[in-house]
Amino acid sequence: MTYDPNYETVIGLEVHAQMVTRSKIFCGCSTTFGAEPNQQVCPVCAAFPGVLPVLNSELVSMAIKTGLAIQGSIRTRSEFARKNYFYPDLPAGYQISQFELPIIEHGQLHIVTDDGVRKRIGITRIHMEVDAGKSVHEGIQGASWIDLNRTGTPLLEIVSEPDLRSAQEAGEYLKKLRSILRYLQVCDGNMEEGSFRCDANVSVRKLGQTAFGTRTELKNLNSIRNVMRAIEYEAERQIDSLESGGRIVQETRLWDANQNTSRPMRGKEEAHDYRYFPEPDLPPLVIAQERIDTIARQLPELPDAKAERYRNDLGLSEYDAGVLTSSREMAMFFEETVSRGAQPKAAANWISVELLGRLNRGGMEIEQSKVTPEQLGRLLALMQNNEISGKMAKQIFDIMFESGGDPDTIVQEHGFKQVSDTAAIAAIVDQVLADNPLQVQQYREGKTKVMGFLVGQIMKATQGKANPASVNAILQEKLSG
Repeated sequence: MTYDPNYETVIGLEVHAQMVTRSKIFCGCSTTFGAEPNQQVCPVCAAFPGVLPVLNSELVSMAIKTGLAIQGSIRTRSEFARKNYFYPDLPAGYQISQFELPIIEHGQLHIVTDDGVRKRIGITRIHMEVDAGKSVHEGIQGASWIDLNRTGTPLLEIVSEPDLRSAQEAGEYLKKLRSILRYLQVCDGNMEEGSFRCDANVSVRKLGQTAFGTRTELKNLNSIRNVMRAIEYEAERQIDSLESGGRIVQETRLWDANQNTSRPMRGKEEAHDYRYFPEPDLPPLVIAQERIDTIARQLPELPDAKAERYRNDLGLSEYDAGVLTSSREMAMFFEETVSRGAQPKAAANWISVELLGRLNRGGMEIEQSKVTPEQLGRLLALMQNNEISGKMAKQIFDIMFESGGDPDTIVQEHGFKQVSDTAAIAAIVDQVLADNPLQVQQYREGKTKVMGFLVGQIMKATQGKANPASVNAILQEKLSG
């Protein structure tokens, strides 16, 4: 989308990432998704009077890990606060969160913009908080169902600086952040299940202005695509309003993906509206530096470092390195394929073009692929050893993608075997030349384009099984003789 060139869009994102802890933030209830409604609830997460929360240590470790990964500053002393507001599915009537002293501050990550520029996006803070339940409106008139299974699930709220300037940049930021969380194995990043949720704060201002415009907050964004569409819509709405003499009202708006529009939900709250005060049932969280150092030593190789290694050590292009490190699962698939003997550049090309092309057309993730790294590595080895041609490899790959299976078995069952016997190929070349004297004469008169026709006739005679390199070498020799 092209915005009015006289305006600049300013975007900040608030991401709520659900941590993959086995139990909830302050009790022992399971966090497993998909259970029957209200089956994973106890007096603590249902906020019965007199119960006391006990902080989940696993969540703290995941928060530290995330903070280190985005180069944030980790507080050795942080505090929880009560954030007071009413939701029907928030039993306590308040949310336990962090406010003045969050566990992480001042982080960053980098994205690549449309024009190929690497851009730093600041992260203001990351704080721990408890999730609310879920209101279900379908299947009942004039009321709603309340499912408290999600109540008490641990969240990290990751708040960016207002450094994003387009919907495309916002999309790249979310992809990068989700990728990092998946590499760390602290969040599954599933937006459809609500484990990776985003609110977007959007404002516009005239080019050259330094002051921010009045912002609105967009909610109900359940995919990266919808985040981008909502930002584009909101920026255009605000510009149109300002250009027609109107003003922007600070408010929260709900995004309707079906109508591709948003509508006002409520006035935008400020911090004082929530009446924050220190959580009386939880002491300050004190973290030993030794614990932070231990977690730092255990961090996995993250996307940027992995992509740099792929470029420097394996000779991959920046594009291929970016594609292959876009998810932990993709990088694992690539590295396992290479470990099976495939050349890195060939493996990168087959994964990014052949495999991902088919997966994308089917709306599938790489974890759903019937082709395993071991099978792809063996297929590429057959091609590298001239046992099959590139054309045969693609035909075999199609069978593997649809039905799975070992490439060697498919070669035997379908007769995919490249003819590399030079004597046999030479005999076929002689026959083709004898059958096509006109084209031979044309070639010798300088019309070299007929070479392609002759090669095609040879491949046809061998049912596409002749080694292309041998065909070209023998044909060239005989035509020059």
